[in-house]
Amino acid sequence: MKLAICTDVYNNLSYPDMLDKVKSQGIHAVEMTAGGWASCPHVKTAELLADDAKLQAFKAELEQRGMEIAALNCSGNPLSPGEMGAKHTQSSYDTIVLAGKLGVKKVVMMSGCPAGAPGDQTPNWITSTISWPDYMAPALDYQWNEVAIPWWKKFVAHCQAHGVEQIAIEEFPCMLVYNPETLLRLRHAVGPTVGINLDPSHLMAMGADPIASARALKGAIFHIHGKDARIERGLADINGLLETKPVTDAENRSWNYVAVGCGKDLQWWKEFFSVCRMGGYNGYVSLEMEDLTMSIDAGVTTSIDALKQTISQ
Repeated sequence: MKLAICTDVYNNLSYPDMLDKVKSQGIHAVEMTAGGWASCPHVKTAELLADDAKLQAFKAELEQRGMEIAALNCSGNPLSPGEMGAKHTQSSYDTIVLAGKLGVKKVVMMSGCPAGAPGDQTPNWITSTISWPDYMAPALDYQWNEVAIPWWKKFVAHCQAHGVEQIAIEEFPCMLVYNPETLLRLRHAVGPTVGINLDPSHLMAMGADPIASARALKGAIFHIHGKDARIERGLADINGLLETKPVTDAENRSWNYVAVGCGKDLQWWKEFFSVCRMGGYNGYVSLEMEDLTMSIDAGVTTSIDALKQTISQ
């Protein structure tokens, strides 16, 4: 495995300056946002698609530093009704075209989450039993069979047409794919182009064991985010893990995203990467730093140190 970094953490730096910063940390691969919700500070997809000279200059910045793109990231909700869904669908399709032109074989995405019925205007993340109330089962059936699977079948064909071999779906809460079971359901329906971006922090925050998840996902792990979470002692015992407070209210949340090693210890991380390697994954581990309890530089340095000690090289 090799270390990469999600570059939005350096959204205040220009593209060349960001690459220099990353290289100075001993990292030679980047995961950059190109669509979806992100501001995409380093990849101006529309400009690069419209101007071949800009595209070549963009590639040259990487080449002259001996760096590469671990993945493009287009995390959004293309299944949302209305304007958001249309916007994120277009940016997803555009990101695939750009990936093809850059020779990038892997794109990180989220599955999206539809509304609960035709005509609804708000995405509906269904997490309670479909046994009751009686509107739950038809809503979930609609989301999967009438919206998600048709969208993803068409999108997979687009990926194949542009040489993108892997769509790594992040198992993100509030998305239709949020755990191994739902990822495998989508993969079974649309084919092996779809796999998982295994982000252990989300599974931790939902009470799952990412090491057990990695075993269950053998052959379907396409990417890994190096990202930790901490269940906050006392608070989670009282309120459980379902958490609606903003991430900035770290003191009062039941769990928080933290720098790698500040939630699970290094022995845990060694076992996690070892199990992923046993399951056939030997690609990039992309550091995603979202710890709001420390500075960006401290969080990145802490995480890099932990990951360099634990990834299965």
